Parts: sequence; C-alpha cells; structure tokens
Amino acid sequence: MQDILSMLKQLHRPRLLVRAARLGAQEYNRDRHLKRLLGYHTLPRASSVLIQLIEAERILDEQRRSDDAGYSLPKHIDFLIAIMGEARLMSVSRSDASQE
Repeated sequence: MQDILSMLKQLHRPRLLVRAARLGAQEYNRDRHLKRLLGYHTLPRASSVLIQLIEAERILDEQRRSDDAGYSLPKHIDFLIAIMGEARLMSVSRSDASQE
C-alpha cells in the first residue's frame, strides 16, 4: 500500500473545488469537522483519518464525474477541506517528531 502523502499527490480535482477547499481549510476545526463528516467522538491520529477521508472523497468524485443525482458539492468540498486540514496536521506532527 502506498503511503498517504503519495495518495494525496495523486489527487487531481477541478481548480474551483481545490480553491474552495483551500479557503475552507484555513478555518479547519478537527473536532467539529470530523464529528460531522465521520461521526467520531474520540479523534484518531491524522494518518488513519486521512485514509478514510480519501476513500469517502473518491466516492464523491466518482459521483461528480458520473453526474449522479445524489452528488453533493458542499459535502465534497467539506471532505476536501478535512483532507487538507488533516494533511497539514500530519505534516506538522512529522516535522515536530523529526526535530526531537
């Protein structure tokens, strides 16, 4: 299985989705977002959450590409925001661990 950062680098989404997610990621709140998106009460590590978020976003992207009537643009953006926020948290924690 490839590592999470490689999986993130392979994501290619429309610029408008990415821009909206980048703006939202500035206000990312792990407690609020993950509880709403994944239903967590106790929050796991960023790496394990990222895998779940990437899979859920992949399904949303398939719905978008196939013009599925159940596709939700706001939900898709929310998942992209969470992915960006968790990736940022994971990279910060990795850099903190390497400095110790």
